[in-house]
Order: sequence, then structure tokens, then C-alpha cells
Amino acid sequence: MILDLSKLFKKTKNSKDVAKERLKLVLIHDRANVSPQFLEMVKSEIIKVITNYMEIDEDSLDIQLTRTKSDDGSGVVPALVANIPIKNVKSSGR
Repeated sequence: MILDLSKLFKKTKNSKDVAKERLKLVLIHDRANVSPQFLEMVKSEIIKVITNYMEIDEDSLDIQLTRTKSDDGSGVVPALVANIPIKNVKSSGR
């Protein structure tokens, strides 16, 4: 499930698309037992840290909370999955 919180607030979407995005937020919240505000804070912190070392495409950034099997096979655990397009590595990070 891919989620872009910024899309919720764009006025160009029709009500069907907005409702689908909001439903995704609710499902993510239920699965991980965290609020959408918490996920947005995590996204902001990740962006802040990474931009110290790299120039990234924030518009194409995708961070989602999903579920995956645990390493020991004992069950299903939440997983944070991030797809962060890198435009350039800053020279100080090399």
C-alpha cells in the first residue's frame, strides 16, 4: 500500500480519490497502531537526516508502513518501507 500524505490536501483530486487516500491512512493506522501524524513526523525526520548528505526528490519520496513476517518466523511484524529517489550525493558526504 503506497501512501503520499501530501496528495490528501491537493484540491485537484476528486472526492473519490480523497476518500481512497483517507481510507489508506486509516488502514495503516490500524495495522501499526500509530497515528497518521506520527507517520508524517517520521517522514519529516527521515527527510531531515538524509538531506544532510544527499539531495533527494521529495515529491517522489514514498514511505509506507506495512506488515511482514518476522525473521524468526514467529509471526507478522510492522515494517517501515522507504523509496527515496536520490538526485545527488553532497560532496561533504563522500
